Formats: sequence, C-alpha cells, structure tokens
Amino acid sequence: MTRLQKNKILTKYFNGGYSLSDYLQLKSWFENDSDFSELGEIIAEKWEKEEPSESENLSDEVFGIVRSAIGCDEKKEKNHRSISNLFFKVAAALVIGLLGGYFISYLMPDKYEPVIITARAPKGSLSETVLPDGTLIILNAGSELQYTVGENNQVNEVSLIGEAWFDVYKNPQRKFIVKTPFYHVNVLGTQFNVKAYREDKFLETTLVEGQVEITSSARIKLAAPLNLKPGEQFAFQKETKSGIIRQVNTKIFTSWKDNKLIFINMDLQELFVLLERKFGVEIEVISPEILDFHYTGSIKNESFIEILDLISLTLPIEYEIIGQQIKISRTK
Repeated sequence: MTRLQKNKILTKYFNGGYSLSDYLQLKSWFENDSDFSELGEIIAEKWEKEEPSESENLSDEVFGIVRSAIGCDEKKEKNHRSISNLFFKVAAALVIGLLGGYFISYLMPDKYEPVIITARAPKGSLSETVLPDGTLIILNAGSELQYTVGENNQVNEVSLIGEAWFDVYKNPQRKFIVKTPFYHVNVLGTQFNVKAYREDKFLETTLVEGQVEITSSARIKLAAPLNLKPGEQFAFQKETKSGIIRQVNTKIFTSWKDNKLIFINMDLQELFVLLERKFGVEIEVISPEILDFHYTGSIKNESFIEILDLISLTLPIEYEIIGQQIKISRTK
C-alpha cells in the first residue's frame, strides 16, 4: 500500500466515512507497522495542513477517545499544533485499537460472515483497489472485480471481467488466485496483467515480474498447468478454446495503467473498442472496410478528437461527432 493510499484511507477513517474494506486495509497496515512510525508521520503531516475549522470536522468520537486515553484536556487541545510526534503515534495505536473494536462490536454481526466486495471501473475511467494485505489492483475502463474478504482479513481469490493490473503482496504461505471465465491464474507474489473482456476474442495474461501458473477453470480443462516467466504472455482464443505462450514487450500490454496506449499494427476494429472503453463514447463505423486497416502509434495525454486526427493522418478515414456518438467512414 503506497503512502498516498494510506493517507486517503486515514482521511476517511477520521471523518467517520470509512467502509469495512477501508477498516480491513488499515488494520492490516497496523499489523505490519508495529512502532507506528510511518502512520505517526502521515497523521502529523495531515494535521499541520488542516485549517482549525477543518480540524473540527474530524470525528468527535475518534478524537475524544484519543484525548481521553492520553489525558489531554481542552486547553491542551487548542495547542494541538505543538503536540509532539509521540502524540500521533499513541493516537494512531489507540484509534485502530479502540475504534476498530467499536467497528467490530457495532457494525459486524456476532458470528463472522464473509463480506463480498465488488469494484468497478466504468467506461472512460480507471479504478484502484487495495486488498487488506496491501495487494494493489488497477482496473481498466469497463472492468469489474469481485472478491470475498474472509476470516482474518484474508482475500484468497478474485474474479475478473475486463482488464486489471496486479501487484500482489508476496506471501509464500498463501496462494492468490485470479479467476477469469476461461482459466485461472495462480500467484505467489508478482506483477502481471490480465485482460478478459467478455466481448474480446482473446484473453491475455502478461507476466512482468515473478511467476504465475495458468490452470483450468470449470469451463475449460487444460491438459496441465502452464508456468509463465517474466516477459511471457499466455494468449487464449475463445473460439478455438486454445492458447499459446509467447514472448512479448510487456510495456505494450501494461502501459494503459499509466494512461498510455501503445498500438502495434492494430486493426481499427480492436482499436475502436479500446477507444470506446477509454473515453466512454460510442463509435459507429459507416464504412466496414476500414475495420481491416491497421495502425501503429502511441497516445498519452491526447484527447479523443486528437487521436482521431492522428489516425486520419496515416489512414483514409474521416469522422463526424453527434453528441456522444462518433460516426467514422472512409475518406471520399
């Protein structure tokens, strides 16, 4: 979990707007930061940036618990900007311990029940999810991720429709599984990308670092598990229900998480689908023959219109925009 991610969760926590997922992530962080040094620094930084009026918006219950526990009276509270970093470390420990207990007592049932969480990235945007163990998942536009938080904050598997980048926290004692409709990806701790959109002809798993294993699903039975090495990709064709392992430039398949798209001899049919997801628009192709045209290039911060202009510089196409719908045809 990055410092920015922790800061966001702490902000929600102090404002009283945290979710169960936020609580589990924060609890996991505490379990791995025994002296609370990083947490104390983040709280101190946030406190210094707050205006007095904004500080009053912090959860009264949270601050009340901390103040009472360390014996800080009302007069001392007014001079909170001079309180040492030790205060913030103590406060951190108390908040997670006391408020965490409050959360479990009042918001969770007496008998533990697994919690199902669904994360989505609508078309036109990316979405970031951090699991309780610190595993980072970035969802590409038009994607959905579902997982169950089990006992002891464990998330052992996720189900993916769409595309996601995974940076999995390494735990040799626990295997992490990514389920797609056609195959499963078993992971120990690694960085990889899985693309599994319903409408795509291919599913792709691209390994950047570490090791993953491709295994059978309920829908497809593989003859044997397939192990990928860094720089390799498993490409599975839905129609033939067959797949191959090939060497690839991983940046081409993972750059989307940094808001960059790279096209290498990509046909316009596939390219238009990518643009529809990225920008949340509808493309109507008036001249079907242009779908067989191929384009090579890359985009980073260009707008949708700028991208169409770039493509039209090398290919004989023209476009017309009507609201959110774009009509594209061959140049007359």
